[in-house]
Amino acid sequence: MARVLVVSLNYRTAEMTLRSMRAALRAMDGMDAELVVVDNASGDGSYERIVKAVASEDWAQGAPIRVVQSGVNGGFGAGNNVGIRAAISDGRVPDYVYLLNSDAFPAPDAIRHLHDHLENHPEAGFAGSYIHGEDGDAHVTAFRFPSIWSELEGAMRFGPVSRWLAEKSVPIGVPEATRRVDWLAGASIMMRHSVLKEIGLFDELFFLYFEETDLCLRAARAGYETHYVRESEVAHIGSVSTGMKKWKRIPGFWLDSRWHYFSKNHGRGYAALATLMHGVGGAFWRLRVLLQRKTPADPPHFLRDLLVHDIEVLFRPPPEKRKAAPPRVRVAAELEAE
Repeated sequence: MARVLVVSLNYRTAEMTLRSMRAALRAMDGMDAELVVVDNASGDGSYERIVKAVASEDWAQGAPIRVVQSGVNGGFGAGNNVGIRAAISDGRVPDYVYLLNSDAFPAPDAIRHLHDHLENHPEAGFAGSYIHGEDGDAHVTAFRFPSIWSELEGAMRFGPVSRWLAEKSVPIGVPEATRRVDWLAGASIMMRHSVLKEIGLFDELFFLYFEETDLCLRAARAGYETHYVRESEVAHIGSVSTGMKKWKRIPGFWLDSRWHYFSKNHGRGYAALATLMHGVGGAFWRLRVLLQRKTPADPPHFLRDLLVHDIEVLFRPPPEKRKAAPPRVRVAAELEAE
């Protein structure tokens, strides 16, 4: 059986991470697999709590677990890169890397299903799970790549336009069977190590959001497919570390990530056009909200924040041309303030 490195990223969710670790170990049973838990510079005692549990609790005794610190909170991609680079403790290179969110709990056969799927489908570079909430409701985690047309459709929220651009909409819905998709949410995704070696790890200029989209796009451009594996089931709470469900205003790091995705992969002109299309669609939707008394669907000031941010960043030098990457202190502080 191929070797699997399981990576779990913790940020101030120690008890949730320990629960996820126990589920992961059950799902790793009988596999040549090892679990690496990365504490992403939580600074709240999470690292010490997890280390203590691994050393003292019965379920962890003799289990293939390592706990490491990232040293700095560079975001989701950077933290997972720390775990991926850790490799197997005996020096072996894993065949597959499996990323599991700290608030996700795989079914006992979930990891094996992803492993077996990739073993049997060499055309696939990545494979991800069917995700559902603890209440059993399915989560939408399978998507198309964003485009100028998806920006218009998503912002306009108008039936005739959505039907016209149905094949451009980013959310695919919840597939009923295993199928190819453009990209998957990173709560439960297995990746060929050989593909990561070829295309590189997560782009660490993304602090949070769009990093999985970018990685799957790079894989697709290199000729590798991403598959949604319906048989692999994982329960997921969602937004525990990010607090996304409680956002009162869209954070700057989300806006930074969106712009970086479009400008990096399609050019700054395309990124500006994507924002223009979103602005047109967003203005149309807000007119309907005003005239038809519909319930607003975006965080307060979202459209204004998006337009102001992207106009400003359009005239900045691209990140790779700056002397240093953007500081992470600001985006981390935004995350903690939500």
